[in-house]
Amino acid sequence: MSSDPTEAGEPIEAARRQSGGDPYEILIVDSDAASLESLEFALGTGYRVHVATQAAEALDILERAEIALIFVDESLPSISGIDFLERTRESRPLAIRMLLTRDAESRALNRAANDALVYRWIEKPWVPDALRLTVKRALESYELASENIQLAVEFGVENERLRAENTDLRREVEHRYAFDRIIGSGPAMERVFDLIEKVAQTDSSVLITGEPGTGKGVVARAIHYASARCGERFAAQDCAALPDTLLESELFGHKSGAFTGAQADKRGLFEIADGGTAFLGEVGEAHSAMQVRLLRVLESGEIRPLGSSDTRVVDARVIASTSRDLLADVGEGRFREDLYYRLRVVEIALPPLRERKTDIPMLASHFLEAACREARREVKGFANEALDCLVRYAWPDNVRELENEIVRAVAAAGGAERIEAEMLSEAIRSPAAAAVRGDFAGDGASLSQAVDALKRKLILEAIAAAGSKTGAAERLGIPRQSLQKMMKRLGLKS
Repeated sequence: MSSDPTEAGEPIEAARRQSGGDPYEILIVDSDAASLESLEFALGTGYRVHVATQAAEALDILERAEIALIFVDESLPSISGIDFLERTRESRPLAIRMLLTRDAESRALNRAANDALVYRWIEKPWVPDALRLTVKRALESYELASENIQLAVEFGVENERLRAENTDLRREVEHRYAFDRIIGSGPAMERVFDLIEKVAQTDSSVLITGEPGTGKGVVARAIHYASARCGERFAAQDCAALPDTLLESELFGHKSGAFTGAQADKRGLFEIADGGTAFLGEVGEAHSAMQVRLLRVLESGEIRPLGSSDTRVVDARVIASTSRDLLADVGEGRFREDLYYRLRVVEIALPPLRERKTDIPMLASHFLEAACREARREVKGFANEALDCLVRYAWPDNVRELENEIVRAVAAAGGAERIEAEMLSEAIRSPAAAAVRGDFAGDGASLSQAVDALKRKLILEAIAAAGSKTGAAERLGIPRQSLQKMMKRLGLKS
């Protein structure tokens, strides 16, 4: 006999919460009254079913009911089913989502499934018993996910925070993010160093701007550890990494019972950073309601945990970062003007790596040393051609991409003494990947001429900074003999 009840003729029992309590709640959204009635009849036994014919009506139900599973027809009057399901992620991030369709081969449907937006699609017309079995299995998955979150809250979150306070903080204090670990020597970075040094002596809010991967988090930590607050906690949260509801809990904390899975009180980032520094990464991604709450913290220091009617006052210095053009967002109404100016008491703009080519050899040598220490290898430096490739490349993901490339190259080096060009990624090696900018050669210069011009500039700056050719060779990550040969070829006095 088959173990599948749809084949054995056995009745399909409804999924039940292991903890008992009320039945699961299901939302069905379909503008076809007959289809809606049929689905409600098929699932009404054992579940609490809510129905809606319009998207607005359905969103209202999601706000007031604890919906575990959402059925939506692929074609609603004012919105597609896929777009509607996308909107439900904010209010019900854990809910199971299913789509009713007449075309199971549509590209949009396959894309939604690949993006994990749709748990499964149900093709019309459906078989009632198969539908009930699918729903039961889906809700069992929902139950498991809910249990995992509850366990994380009960046993993981507070333990992790305590561990971070007692171990990670000490590691950071051991100069991991100290001022002198920010590498750079050009005029743009000198301005950054000057601002860091000055702003560290104040409690002013700081907005760090720059492209992704430019080191905004490193600068934030450098400010904290150079300040009078260095003995207190540096607490960081990426505002783009969590849904709005979870972000609010992470920043402001919550009381036990504030939402499903909140079995214990939890301190938020601002309370953890009381006396220290709260770092808000990618603050431009915060939604409008969150912006209001952030403004309140900056203006009065007041926070209110989720599920609590009491406010608390904290003393946390706020440093924020963004990859967005926040001033443009202010002009277009996406970001509050008053919050923007509260955050931007001091702005530190980090230049992209393509605008600080002279720092690439120093950065590469620094990352090489760290990667070799981690991998327990003894790679001494870079071959000239490999260094040329690194300097020539545009680094769209900036310093972070350079660090990852060096780690990858060390892994590919095996027992080699130097990083050769062929050990680098194909995109880095390709001359077409990024032409050398005109800062280092006149218009019309060939690629080799531009590279040679840049080499001359790097060598002269390294000698000036180190005071000797031996020191310059160390800064550039090449043997002294190679430096002498290069200087001779480039017509520099050796």
